[in-house]
Amino acid sequence: MASIGDDEFDRLLIEFGTEALHLEMRDIYGTEVELPHMRQWSHGESDDLEWLSAWCATVRRHVAAGRTVRRVRIVSEPLSEYQHWSYGIAHVMVEAGEDIRWVPRRLVSSIALPGNDFYLVDGELVIYLHYSGAGRATGKTLSRDPDDLRLCRTAFEAVWKLAIPHRDYRPV
Repeated sequence: MASIGDDEFDRLLIEFGTEALHLEMRDIYGTEVELPHMRQWSHGESDDLEWLSAWCATVRRHVAAGRTVRRVRIVSEPLSEYQHWSYGIAHVMVEAGEDIRWVPRRLVSSIALPGNDFYLVDGELVIYLHYSGAGRATGKTLSRDPDDLRLCRTAFEAVWKLAIPHRDYRPV
């Protein structure tokens, strides 16, 4: 597996051909982009979500071109503070065309999952996302190994079958 930087990661998510599948498995993240906005939320302050506009524009372009953007979040219930916040802002991405779904962790016990969150891009490459214990991003690696592709496709589709669309999921 090869490490990739943020610029290459962004390019891959902007230029994919047919689909980008994203599996998230952590209850807490601490990305530098998100933390200030989550802090605002936790203090009851409003957020215009303008910081998500570039991603939403990218999603709208993909959907208009007939491409698919799907994300499923495996979450512990009751939700962590991070996941409550994440649920509260997901509507703008859903409105842009990203199909976001939620699945309670208790439902995926018998599914073989990779060790890290990932994006599966066009069924041809996997981008593994690495995080510290506190949820800070620590790096990304790319794989085209057929075994990795198969594991990630199988895991994603198995979780997707159990997942609840954002509009129907009620946070616990």
